[in-house]
Amino acid sequence: MKGNFDSIINENRLVIVDFHALWCGPCKTQSPILKQVAEELGERIKVVKIDVDQNPIIASRYQIQSVPTLMIFKNGEIKYKQAGVHSKAQLMNIIMSL
Repeated sequence: MKGNFDSIINENRLVIVDFHALWCGPCKTQSPILKQVAEELGERIKVVKIDVDQNPIIASRYQIQSVPTLMIFKNGEIKYKQAGVHSKAQLMNIIMSL
């Protein structure tokens, strides 16, 4: 996944990375919110889900300490990073400010 992940976050659009785990209850709440945002914004953004248990090297690289953690990249640069569940309104405000 590492090589593919690097090429994905280097895209010229906003890439939202959802660091999550299957056992995480709040992650299950975040997932449908991300889906709604992705459907609403279409090609303007890309949403990628990274299971921290299956991708520990990537999680460690970005010092993910809790799940869910959302990171937003553009051209490989970190534009936003925050742990916790984000509402649709919060996410839309963050995306529009970037």
